[in-house]
Amino acid sequence: MLRLATIRSHDQYNTTIYSMNDRYRGVYGTRTVVFMNKDDMAARGIAPRTLVDIEALSDDAVERRVCGFVALPYDIPQGSIAAYYPETNPLLALAHHDAKSGTPAAKSIPVIVRPMAAQAAGGC
Repeated sequence: MLRLATIRSHDQYNTTIYSMNDRYRGVYGTRTVVFMNKDDMAARGIAPRTLVDIEALSDDAVERRVCGFVALPYDIPQGSIAAYYPETNPLLALAHHDAKSGTPAAKSIPVIVRPMAAQAAGGC
């Protein structure tokens, strides 16, 4: 299990996206990327730039998955990953929120990352 933090790109203000580029992180022309610790990638057999599926873990028995994200090695703590929102909003269960504030816990979504499943085998 990993913890997903949803993030904004350089050319984004809240959910308004002005371009497909993020000069902060060296990403150009796409937003369907997931930033991962290189050791977490190796432990899961995920090579850099491999297409992956990200599946949320929750207690409500609802399947939440996004597919076809490019795995990029990034200097992020082991056990953590990051990806842009709103592209990863489908992974956040409405019941997953901070107990005190009641705000959605979009900075700590429990997920599993796997190499992308074949479409015929139940992909997105």
